[in-house]
Amino acid sequence: MKRRYRRTVKIALVLVYLVICAGAVVRMTGSGMGCPDWPKCFGYYIPPTDISDLQFKANFEYKKGIVIIVDEALQVAKADFKSGNKLDLSNWEPYTAHDYAIFNPRHTWVEYINRLIGALSGLPILIFTIMSIWLWKDRKRFLMLSIITVFAMAFQAWLGKTVVDSNLAPYKITIHMVMALVIVAILLYLIFNSRSEFKLKTSDALFKNILIVAIILTLVQIVLGTQVRQFVDIQNKLFGYFNWDITTIAPIKFYVHRSLSIAVVLLNGFLYFRNKKLNLGYSKLNFVMLCLGIEVATGIAMYYFNFPFSSQPLHLVIATILIGIQFYILLETTKTKALVASN
Repeated sequence: MKRRYRRTVKIALVLVYLVICAGAVVRMTGSGMGCPDWPKCFGYYIPPTDISDLQFKANFEYKKGIVIIVDEALQVAKADFKSGNKLDLSNWEPYTAHDYAIFNPRHTWVEYINRLIGALSGLPILIFTIMSIWLWKDRKRFLMLSIITVFAMAFQAWLGKTVVDSNLAPYKITIHMVMALVIVAILLYLIFNSRSEFKLKTSDALFKNILIVAIILTLVQIVLGTQVRQFVDIQNKLFGYFNWDITTIAPIKFYVHRSLSIAVVLLNGFLYFRNKKLNLGYSKLNFVMLCLGIEVATGIAMYYFNFPFSSQPLHLVIATILIGIQFYILLETTKTKALVASN
């Protein structure tokens, strides 16, 4: 059972990362408001594909909650009804969560696919939560953490709704991202502690302390990165899609983000070389350095080459993978043996 439990948690982790990837694509394409309501999309479980689906139709059977666009505003059906020959607004009520009333089929379906992947990621979480009941006798914390993960996913879904209702408020997007990382951390903890055997690493207090600082700094960088991304979105709306130069109008938080990246590289470089020097056994640091290389490359490309296609989502997704690997290494430091004196 423990092996199947661990496999199911791994599937959930992959799907959560797919949600993060999908969210990055949503932001890259500007599709965050592709579905202006939640959890449905323009009142449909399967969203429309043409603007005509959102225009008033005479003698049509409307269902409660269906959305149409009238005079550049959203109107929601109050109840099930059949329309007459002309629009009767008494059957409708304005959508008041926000005033965004634009239909773009590409944006709608990008956002809809993002939501589908999010819903799909909840299935293995429900499954391993049920499985954890059978592991209660040996691993009581598995059930507790599994239940916490279920509630965390529900909270994350609610956050997604508030992001849409706020018309993509920057601080809500940041909280949404941080919550995704919390879920990743719980899943990694469950994966690590559901192992049948542990290969002990060599204990080194300095390594562990620097690693903790590196994780905190990576988290700070991710938060700053979401704020910089919001600035980019605003400039795209004002001047057109990357029809502007960040080197001339970048905000101070961009330069803070860029400067802190040097500290991230130095700290992780220190961990890498200390691991090699003392033969501590943390092989996943190779992946950390690979992630950092991609982060530096995409960061340089965005700044000097005006945001090449896909550089932004790749930069964000790799950052979330980086902090996940760092956290897993931190978990490995809890299973250690004494440092050999000759080292």
